[in-house]
Amino acid sequence: MLRALAKVSILLVVIMLTILTQVGGIILLLCIGFAYVMRKRWKWAYKPWPIIFGFPLVYLFFTAAIVPLLAPLGGRVSLPCFGDKLSPLTIGTCICNRQYVTPQLKSVAEDAALEMSVSYNGSKLYYLDANFPFVDGFPLIPHLSHKDGKKLDLAFYYLDANNGAPLDGAPSPIGYGVYSGPVGNEPDQTKQCGKGNWQYGIMEHIVPQGNANKMHLDEKRTKELMVILGDDRRVKKMFIEPHLKQRLGLMGYAKVRFQGCHSVRHDDHVHIQL
Repeated sequence: MLRALAKVSILLVVIMLTILTQVGGIILLLCIGFAYVMRKRWKWAYKPWPIIFGFPLVYLFFTAAIVPLLAPLGGRVSLPCFGDKLSPLTIGTCICNRQYVTPQLKSVAEDAALEMSVSYNGSKLYYLDANFPFVDGFPLIPHLSHKDGKKLDLAFYYLDANNGAPLDGAPSPIGYGVYSGPVGNEPDQTKQCGKGNWQYGIMEHIVPQGNANKMHLDEKRTKELMVILGDDRRVKKMFIEPHLKQRLGLMGYAKVRFQGCHSVRHDDHVHIQL
């Protein structure tokens, strides 16, 4: 009974790691297989602690050194994890292998980051989720379309709510879930989509909202980013909420669209795709 329970537990962990990181489940199985072989030679291999402590080290090694070398074989490359102009909002994005894109999309992001850095005294562009390193069609949960290397989410820019000073980072620790909602007479698509679409605003109930009143959307820098991306012919679509499209003066850009009520809100980031 205990042995069967252990096998089920391992299977569940493998599935969870595969969903979160794509390659973590395979690496765990390799570690378990290696430990099984070593049991024939060393008694310590019968203990669970070599796998418990060894797996994170092996996983980090593969993620940092092996996966980036293999991903280009399938047409994807890693965005910079410690860039001075373009970097992930949280290092967890790279740890979970969610920073992979096609070479062309990487060039788009780096070009935009360079322009923003030059125009705004070193402002850094932060990316959120991109794609996994391997296999077209492999889903990047919870996203609906991040599965071919051609999609990327970018964080907006923000100001200190007290003094209006430009800030790095975002009010949400993961970039999602702290919204810049409609004001005044702006179109309120969020209200319409909130009826009967449970997933649409769910991130607001998951992500801490402590910084919501401390950081406000930097409309000037965010608009400049949108214009740079909107003028880039390589970018085919950009998703933000209708009220932000109006507020930022982007009505002339047909590629700036509403993503639909079936997705999640996009007034906390912009989704771009080739």
